[in-house]
Formats: sequence, structure tokens, C-alpha cells
Amino acid sequence: MADNEGPVTVDDLPISFQVKYLGQSDARGLWGIKHTRKPVDLMVAAAKALPPGQILPIVKLTITVDGVHLETVNHTSKRDEFEHMAVFFNIESISYGVQDLVYTRVFSMIIVKDTADVKGLNPFECHAFVCDSRNAARRLTYSLAAAFQDYSRRVKEMQTTPELDDRPPSMKKRFAIDLRTPEEIEADFETEA
Repeated sequence: MADNEGPVTVDDLPISFQVKYLGQSDARGLWGIKHTRKPVDLMVAAAKALPPGQILPIVKLTITVDGVHLETVNHTSKRDEFEHMAVFFNIESISYGVQDLVYTRVFSMIIVKDTADVKGLNPFECHAFVCDSRNAARRLTYSLAAAFQDYSRRVKEMQTTPELDDRPPSMKKRFAIDLRTPEEIEADFETEA
């Protein structure tokens, strides 16, 4: 589907990908491959342990300048095999996105849950998706990077005109996207260990 090579610009958004939803798992931090690796390993292991005939939900993942929208796609007559899901993650709630370095067809992102909802619980959630190809996972990463770039531009505009930015300083978010190849990430990851 969105399997082209090369960078994605904000002009290419919205862009949609059909992917398998691996699921979600707690992450231990705001950004970095070190906070997505273990959750991805756990989700992949759970997917491999699914009973014969049970499949991962297929979702349409759409990246816009405002965030990421997920919605299940029903391709079989077994509509009750998994629940219908439609969820939107605001760009402000996404802190990190990366193509996995071990499972290179997997894209994962860290969502920061609203602190009002978590009261003492872990606010970081890792969501992972299996793409059709390694290149599709790369393109998905580039697409989120384009959305982050546009969000950054809008934040800077608000900062130059403070009267437009009515958020308290504590509400201003940080985010990161890792555009290195899985091999580059792995090399850096090994030198950190």
C-alpha cells in the first residue's frame, strides 16, 4: 500500500497503512528504542502463541497532522473474531515512534496517557503494528516524522505569538522520532549496553 521509498512530507499527509495490530504494552519511558524493545518482544511472543486460526486484527492506521487514527478493517465473514476498534491518538500524546530493530516489519510508538487518568500508574503505553514489509514500516516512521515536524512548526508559531499559546509550561510536550535504520539503531544500542 504505502510501500514507496524515500521521505514523506507534510504534503503527503494524511497517509494510510493497512497493518496488523500487535497490541499494547506498558513502556518504561518517554522515548527511545530501549523503551519499545521489551514491549515489542512481549507482543510478538504473544502473537506467535495465538491458537491456530486466530489472527491479529487488521487495522487501517492513518497518520494526519493532528495524530494517528486506528480503525479495524473486517476482511472475513467472521466479524466477531475481534472487537471493532476506532481510536485516535492526538499528536500531543505521541512521544516516540520507531521501526523495530529486531522485527524490521514492526513499527511501534509510545503514547503518553493523560495523567489525570492514571494517578500513580505508568503513563507510558507502547503500541505496535506489523507492516507488510520492512519498507512499509520505514514509510510509516517517516510519516509520523512529517506529522511531528508539522506539529513542531505549529508549536513554534504559537511561541512567537504567546497570546495564541494558552497552555501552561508544564503542558508543552516533547516528542521524538527515530529515523535511523534498524542496523544503525542496533549498533548504537549495543554501544550503550
